[in-house]
Amino acid sequence: MDFETEALEKLKKGYAAVSGQKETAMKQAVREALESFIRQDGEFAQAVAQGGTFADCMKAVAKDVGSSISDLDAYKRAVQFYFPGAEIRMTMTVDLIGAAGEQKSGRGVVFNLEDFL
Repeated sequence: MDFETEALEKLKKGYAAVSGQKETAMKQAVREALESFIRQDGEFAQAVAQGGTFADCMKAVAKDVGSSISDLDAYKRAVQFYFPGAEIRMTMTVDLIGAAGEQKSGRGVVFNLEDFL
């Protein structure tokens, strides 16, 4: 089994073990983000496969969270649980004409979320 497959399976199996109100509220979105990162980078996949449990990851994400945390900060904490010092970068695309533009170039307006921090 390769690291990507092993890491994805580890998250899937560990999902049910996540407890706590905050952890449970965030676990789906965090898992989806981690799965995306695992597919993007083999070294990160290896870190997840060989690292701590998803339940422990979610405890680290929720630690010292007051009444809320941004998605970006939650994903960053999760990534750094498995790979300390790693950073994430996110972009969002605005599609002003939606499905009507699918026959066009597919380009929209790109925002770098780091510009808003």
